[in-house]
Amino acid sequence: IMERKTHVKISRKQVMLAKLRKSCSCTPQKLKNFVMDFFPVLRWLPKYQCKEYIWGDIMSGLVIGIILVPQAIAYSLLAGLKPIYSLYTSFFANIIYFLMGTSRHVSVGIFSLISLMVGQVVDRELLLAGFDLNDDAPPALGDGSLQNDSLSNTTAFNLTIAGINAECGKECYAIGIATALTFMAGVYQVLMGIFRLGFVSMYLSESVLDGFATGASLTILTAQVKYLIGIKIPRSQGHGMLVITWINIFRNISQANLCDVITSAICIVVLVTAKELGDRYKHKLKFPLPTELVVIVVATLVSHYGKLNEVYASSVSGAIPTGFIPPKVPQFNLMLRVAVDALPLALVSFAFTVSLSEMCAKKYAYTIRANQEMFAVGFCNIIPSFFHSFATSAALAKTLVKTSTGCQTQVSGVISAMVVLLVLLFLAPLFYSLQKCVLACIIIVSLRGALRKFRDVPARYHVNKVDTFVWVITVSASALVSTEIGLLVGMVFSMLCIVVRTQRPRTALLGQIQDTGFYEDDLEYENLTTVPKVKIFRFEGPLYYANKNYFLKSLYRLTNLDPNLEAARRKKYEKKEKQHLQKGNHRTANGLGIGETTLQLVPKQIDFQALVVDCSSISFLDTTGVNTLKEILKDYKNLNISVLLACCNPSVIDSLKRGGYFGRDFGSMQEMLFYSIHNAVLFAKDQK
Repeated sequence: IMERKTHVKISRKQVMLAKLRKSCSCTPQKLKNFVMDFFPVLRWLPKYQCKEYIWGDIMSGLVIGIILVPQAIAYSLLAGLKPIYSLYTSFFANIIYFLMGTSRHVSVGIFSLISLMVGQVVDRELLLAGFDLNDDAPPALGDGSLQNDSLSNTTAFNLTIAGINAECGKECYAIGIATALTFMAGVYQVLMGIFRLGFVSMYLSESVLDGFATGASLTILTAQVKYLIGIKIPRSQGHGMLVITWINIFRNISQANLCDVITSAICIVVLVTAKELGDRYKHKLKFPLPTELVVIVVATLVSHYGKLNEVYASSVSGAIPTGFIPPKVPQFNLMLRVAVDALPLALVSFAFTVSLSEMCAKKYAYTIRANQEMFAVGFCNIIPSFFHSFATSAALAKTLVKTSTGCQTQVSGVISAMVVLLVLLFLAPLFYSLQKCVLACIIIVSLRGALRKFRDVPARYHVNKVDTFVWVITVSASALVSTEIGLLVGMVFSMLCIVVRTQRPRTALLGQIQDTGFYEDDLEYENLTTVPKVKIFRFEGPLYYANKNYFLKSLYRLTNLDPNLEAARRKKYEKKEKQHLQKGNHRTANGLGIGETTLQLVPKQIDFQALVVDCSSISFLDTTGVNTLKEILKDYKNLNISVLLACCNPSVIDSLKRGGYFGRDFGSMQEMLFYSIHNAVLFAKDQK
């Protein structure tokens, strides 16, 4: 006989007060631990094994830095900002994550999906402010500084927005929107870290994240086509941007720049070939080929000496200033405009960072702290927003490269930051003649991994159909509506699928495996024997208010007996019988004798005297679930059928006790509850 342990009841109020006192107390040791937890670098850097780690960190840092520079310049197109801001972002993110991150291998910096989300908000706000989104707007009548882009843009800005410097033009306003958005995203992430809300990212399932990445990749690809072929079309905004952009592309295809088309074709062939060779021979290569850097250097030299901008009107990156722009506090009134947009940005940024951090930690046998990762990513957004940077996240491709090139710690991130700093201080002006179509090629080729997900759809469908539908819905919404709406739709649809699956779980009648005490679904397995006079019903899901009716319908259907209908039928016949007896007629309405009527009142379809409910898959009961079990107990008892529960977990038993299922004194509990199906069946057979 199994007996429950008696647990000592602990006052939740006392526990909360004890935790509060412990949290509010301040001792030197506690302060030291807090600082070292907040800056994990203070724990691992003093233990850094220089001889063992330094060469791997230097090699991976240099490789990532070389990859980071062309990607940062390219992704500035996605964000709708100048390349210098992407370089700032890459520099500060690596330094801050080095100080605060708990993952040794993840590469934090500029990321295509995050850049796209930032760019969509920037474009929307520029349009609302009356700016022209044309990338090649005429220069202003001024010193050509970052604060004066175009005369028309400055005028429109002054007419629509108040409270900002009147000299601030399109580019100034764009980076103002980006920094305000980044600051708000960082604040959300820090607040989620303080209130320990990191669990929210768990609702972004793998199917939702994959679908979001793939749908956003289609949007990114579409946005880069105009640079590939060198046409001037308006940058579409709002819902249906992908479809509108493709319509505009085909309408203006005749204006394609032949120089850009040829350059794009050559760059894509070179990049794809190099990537395929790198994937095929990656085990033989000590580090990845710096193809993007080679392409950018060669393309810049060809563009400069061939004068492609002057002769063929090929669009180029333009002047990239050196050094750092003085820091500036993000504008508060702009934060209010983008506060809602920052929330999905914060969730996506954190979700990608934590998932990659956990992947690396599992592979290399160490642990990360998800809450500290929230703080690290949050401050990777908050602090750089004062230095003209935009939102960051961990990037899968660079993380994989980092691990494959010998990375041991985040010292490699500092090395990468130094490479970016070198470009910022000295080399940035050399990229003046770099064609935008080359940057677009780098972006498109980097999407190979996400676009290849379409090839995995049949295999994904074979593994799990519901997850495949979630992926398809998320891809469609992200691509055809907008990225933010796609993420929301994916989350909601994923949760609805879970709700629907709990609303209509699998049900079955069980049969006995011959010569054993085990029972299984008689529709799934052969050679099972039916237990005479006993029906065994399994419900494979929690029993709560949303699936109460489904539980009852399934039970009545599988046992071929609805006790309510049977009870009503009996009452009807009893009433008719009494009416005939009162009239002195010994014949009933059916022309049968009283004895024959009594026999007829015993329904022929009832071929069992006990119902065993297998509760092994019922994870919890709510009030409606308890009342449902009490209801069937009463209804079947009226038909002289006993209801026995088997394999209930402790939480279900407690719910039944609190709901009064076993009566007040629990005296009949041993005759109603059994720890195995076989015990319940044996008890039912022994009943008279």
